[in-house]
Amino acid sequence: MAYYRRIGEVPDKRHTQHRGPDGTLYREELVGEEGFSADSSLLYHRGNPSALSDARPWDPPAEGYRRNHPLLPRHLRPYALFPEGGEGTDAVTGRRVLLGNADVRISYVVADTPSPLYKDAVGDQCVYVEEGEAVVETVFGALNVWSGDYVILPRGTIHRWLPSGRVRLYCIEGAGHIGPPSRYLSRQGQFLEHAPYCERDLRAPAEPLLREGRDVEVHLRHRGGGTVHVHSTHPFDVVGWDGCLYPYAFSIHDFEPVTGRVHQPPPVHQVFAGRNFVVCNFVPRKVDYHPLAVPVPYSHSNVDSDEVMFYCGGDYEARRGSGIERGSISLHPGGHTHGPHPGVPERSLGLESVDELAVMVDTFAPLELGEGGSACEDSDYAWTWDVRR
Repeated sequence: MAYYRRIGEVPDKRHTQHRGPDGTLYREELVGEEGFSADSSLLYHRGNPSALSDARPWDPPAEGYRRNHPLLPRHLRPYALFPEGGEGTDAVTGRRVLLGNADVRISYVVADTPSPLYKDAVGDQCVYVEEGEAVVETVFGALNVWSGDYVILPRGTIHRWLPSGRVRLYCIEGAGHIGPPSRYLSRQGQFLEHAPYCERDLRAPAEPLLREGRDVEVHLRHRGGGTVHVHSTHPFDVVGWDGCLYPYAFSIHDFEPVTGRVHQPPPVHQVFAGRNFVVCNFVPRKVDYHPLAVPVPYSHSNVDSDEVMFYCGGDYEARRGSGIERGSISLHPGGHTHGPHPGVPERSLGLESVDELAVMVDTFAPLELGEGGSACEDSDYAWTWDVRR
């Protein structure tokens, strides 16, 4: 995110002395992507961010992947994974893994309990707040988030979730970095005029978040598994930071949809890009206005990608009669031609607008089912296009 911000107290020139009121030298930390060759920020700590007092192994949420074999479209009902409404569950250790591959992991959680401090060293996180509200405390500062918000957390950002009551989260965890598609940005990183959102729509921390404490535990997910690092002093000790890499929130309701006389393909709905996957929005909008238009999607064959759709609000017209409802997740894998269910194209003729709300992830490598996905599958979905049933 090449959009510069400066929060709190920073020195006039980088890599120079920055001292507190008592003369103590603050510790400068560079947080950067791709070594020293991409976006970065400089953080100024009261303590030493490298100082650990202890460490122990930790097991992140189980994956337990199995192949999508035989190859079938799948319907997952993640609400069934949390029949108690998330009581006593936190937003990090309570995640249930639905789908994943080497590039991306998709999880779901219903939580009502503060999470431990968490740091993902594998890749960026894109977390969609389906329902509820929470405060996300980060080393950069705090973010207030509500239903319909995406939260982008760069790799290595220490953070925790503090729900206000019950919160439902759809978690997209990349093995690389997640950000706006490059076609929306100028060479210098500014959003272009055709982009469906811009810098004004992004909410970043507005002030430092300072906490005191000693021997503070941080749950770390890394390529070898999981570790709890015990920090000698509280990691939320940053008095100021500046740069172009930081966590931010973006509301799906601020996404401006692109429409046309005939049906527009999914790339016009794209909101973020990751390594070998994309994230798209389907939001309430006017539909195709050619006099002979068929407003619902045409059948299409995902030759190069798997498509995952999370139906998080409204009424998704193309899936009428299939058992899909709010909270459902569909997987349409590469090799399966899919499209509207029987009778839907005819019923859609003359439609002027849709009231759907959905988050789509398209991957460019096959997805496997995680332990949570296997536990909440509707086994009848694959046959719902067959009018003989």
